[in-house]
Amino acid sequence: MGLPSCGGAWLKRGIHFDPPSLEAHIAQLEDQMAQPGFWADQQATQPQIAQLSRAKRRRDRFAGLEARLADLAVTIELAGGDEEGAAELAAEAEGELARLVGDVDRFQLELLLGGEYDSRSALLTLHAGAGGVEAQDWVEMLLRMYTRWAAARGYEVELLDSLDGEEAGLKSATLAVRAENAYGFLRTEHGVHRLVRISPFDSQNRRHTTFASLDVTPDLETDLEMDVPADELRIETYRASGRGGQHVNKTESAVRITHLPTGITASCQNERSQHSNRETAMRVLKSRLLKVRERERLDEVAALKGEQREAAWGNQLRSYVFQPYTIVKDHRTGVETGNVGAVMDGDLDQFIFAYLKQEAAAARAAAKESPPPTRNS
Repeated sequence: MGLPSCGGAWLKRGIHFDPPSLEAHIAQLEDQMAQPGFWADQQATQPQIAQLSRAKRRRDRFAGLEARLADLAVTIELAGGDEEGAAELAAEAEGELARLVGDVDRFQLELLLGGEYDSRSALLTLHAGAGGVEAQDWVEMLLRMYTRWAAARGYEVELLDSLDGEEAGLKSATLAVRAENAYGFLRTEHGVHRLVRISPFDSQNRRHTTFASLDVTPDLETDLEMDVPADELRIETYRASGRGGQHVNKTESAVRITHLPTGITASCQNERSQHSNRETAMRVLKSRLLKVRERERLDEVAALKGEQREAAWGNQLRSYVFQPYTIVKDHRTGVETGNVGAVMDGDLDQFIFAYLKQEAAAARAAAKESPPPTRNS
């Protein structure tokens, strides 16, 4: 018996899940871990351990969904009879069906994540664009939106760095969202976000259009992925600004690290210890460098194919219109909703899911178009 989903579209979405193959993968990993000498290098074994843990969680989640589906079928059968309490059982079944459909959709969403770093935590950096105080207020609104999205899923959230605006809002902010698959979901939000509203900062009540950019990178929890030479770094310390305790604001505990060859910077000021801030800033910097190197690799591939890639800032991702009507529209997928309030409270899954499905469909189409490799005789 197949699992339910919204509109019964489990197969139409083209999402494939193969439990026997997953069990075989788990057995293979467990066999590797049982080999003599596997645990000699604890650091080197971490990728396999994490991979096994993710595979087991996926298996257990699928088994749990199947068990809930079987229980629901029994409840529905009992609710269809004439026995006393059938109405209560029907209401219970209806509620459980809605919850199960939601959980199946979330499971489907995770099945779309197959990128190298998709399973990692995420680092979000927001920057105010043109628009002055209105853009800075927009940054703070977006920060609240993503914080609520993460909190609703039980993800750990930490504000690593922020720069207050002159009058209101934030010029920039860096947020860590720590959970499995956080990067896989949130990378779909990378880009420019456009706000249209009557500005509360305009005494003439005029409508303003303003922008903020969001950069999303995987959180490199270890130093395995990248080695940055010390002579390529400039490390500065300064007093933390904005919200914070007396110790934070009166000592030079904040740290800013600049990668000299690229000009990429990362800073952290939320910790009391300069050492802790330095470690966090270094991790953020490496994550940003990793994203840049991956983008350069994709640009090289695109150049070989003769494709033209536009600058990220020019790719407007989504518009949020508050006046004269209310609508949030994703310009990549065409998904839109008039419930702006729910979106600003973190209801983003409809946009994330639509983009991941579009991405998966494009990948399948590209795979079909690519000719099979040929062997030279």
